[in-house]
Amino acid sequence: MKHIKIIVEKHSDGYVAYPLGLRGAVVGQGDTYEEALSDVRSAIAFHVESFGAEVLEGQDDVLEAFVAEAGV
Repeated sequence: MKHIKIIVEKHSDGYVAYPLGLRGAVVGQGDTYEEALSDVRSAIAFHVESFGAEVLEGQDDVLEAFVAEAGV
């Protein structure tokens, strides 16, 4: 079992979740934090089933993730 860090964002209309360090685009969503996390777990499993375990291999593990804000 590989552990993957997942970002969960809260928006005005629900939650969006996506994994870090996974090859390909995978996103989950839900009305609650738990629903978004469950949805992205399911999306990750489907992604691995569709494209193979290689999507989990060959990349450095994300050790930490930070949220920063900058004016642009």
